[in-house]
Amino acid sequence: MGNHKLRGKDLKTINYESNKAKSKAIDIMSMHYKHITKEEKLSVLKDVKENPENYLNDHVLGVLAEEFVEKPQLKAKEEIKLLRESGDFKVFGRKHISSNAYQQMELAMSLPIAEKGALMPDAHMGYGLPIGGVLATKNAVIPYGVGVDIGCRMSLSIFDAKPDYMNRKAYQFKMALKERTNFGSGGTLNITQEHEVLDRVTFNETPLLKQLHGKAVQQLGTSGSGNHFVEFGEVILNDGNDLGVEQGTYLGLLSHSGSRGLGASIARHYTDIAKEKCLLPRQAMNLAWLDLDSQEGQEYWLSMNLAGDYAKACHDQIHYHLTKYLGLKAIAGIENHHNFAWKEIGDSGEELIVHRKGATPAAKGELGIIPASMATDGYIVRGLGASSSLKSASHGAGRKMSRSQARNSYTNSALKKVLSKEGVILIGGGVDEAPIAYKDLEQVMSSQQDLVDIIGKFTPRMVRMDKA
Repeated sequence: MGNHKLRGKDLKTINYESNKAKSKAIDIMSMHYKHITKEEKLSVLKDVKENPENYLNDHVLGVLAEEFVEKPQLKAKEEIKLLRESGDFKVFGRKHISSNAYQQMELAMSLPIAEKGALMPDAHMGYGLPIGGVLATKNAVIPYGVGVDIGCRMSLSIFDAKPDYMNRKAYQFKMALKERTNFGSGGTLNITQEHEVLDRVTFNETPLLKQLHGKAVQQLGTSGSGNHFVEFGEVILNDGNDLGVEQGTYLGLLSHSGSRGLGASIARHYTDIAKEKCLLPRQAMNLAWLDLDSQEGQEYWLSMNLAGDYAKACHDQIHYHLTKYLGLKAIAGIENHHNFAWKEIGDSGEELIVHRKGATPAAKGELGIIPASMATDGYIVRGLGASSSLKSASHGAGRKMSRSQARNSYTNSALKKVLSKEGVILIGGGVDEAPIAYKDLEQVMSSQQDLVDIIGKFTPRMVRMDKA
């Protein structure tokens, strides 16, 4: 392994000049890329330097990419012209929200296109809008207000079986998760698949979508990395759950993932265009927007909706393959987007573009799922249609630790003890997704009692994540 170790002089050959960038690169490679050759490491690092925008949302390489993002210098009068005094926005669970997330939302509300905003109790800092931020604009869409993982969503299937069925057939369930799911940036199922979304004429309507069709075909039915998961668990449904299913305990399958490389490429392409057309000061540049009357705005809207449908198709395939493999029968299902923008009618009767960056749609009577962590109960909810939150709720418990903080303060053995105590089998995953890295969902739920009713609960029992 010694020959694979990087040194400062190696980085000079790929034009790394900053000591800070060199230090970050060496640390990242030694911790996360220790099993590849020096040449492969240098190839990755060279690409990060030359194409930093492609890595800003990578949970490992993002901190390095930030060193190479060009910082535009704007004249003071240009900055003043584009921003205004921040507008008011409703905050739910302020004591659970970090100051940097709050400040990000304040910045978003200073945009001249901002009409109304809200911050969910699971909020934490993100790119563009904070995760858990909801922003309504007039005739404009912010690509990074939607996010890189366009149409990321939750999908729950409830089966006509009890949870102990999984206990009796644990091996088959493990094999199903290993053989019929795939995670990470390069994953593919190696199974011939069909889905109507792949035949959409929309893929021929822009050069970018034409280019991305092949990747969409390859990645259909797969999941991302980070906090994305596919898990089996116990579902408890309350009486009057609106699902047409009797109250009781059932076996459930819950998945969390988005639009894969398709959505990420769309987000980056149109964010770059928005930044060129909408010169914002440095601290607000990721909030650059596209006018929906412009060609680029129409293209993004078309592409965003296709990516949302593709995200749904990925979940359709995940649930289809696992259900078929295990011979299960679904009797009910719930699914909801986050990381998306919708055209909705505001209180004054005007059409607004409502961005929900890591927030669950919660219109009156709308069903959704709010998970917690790999070893903690999540909830099935029914929206109350609160206008104060723009008919939104949290999309999870929300992180209280960054991934690096979690890795530096927790161990694999400690995680195994927690999982053993809670009776959870983990396939893949890591300490960066440990329960300790997340806020207490019970506190989050208590801060949004005016936004959703709880109609059921989901308890993870067998969890599949990246790094298996």
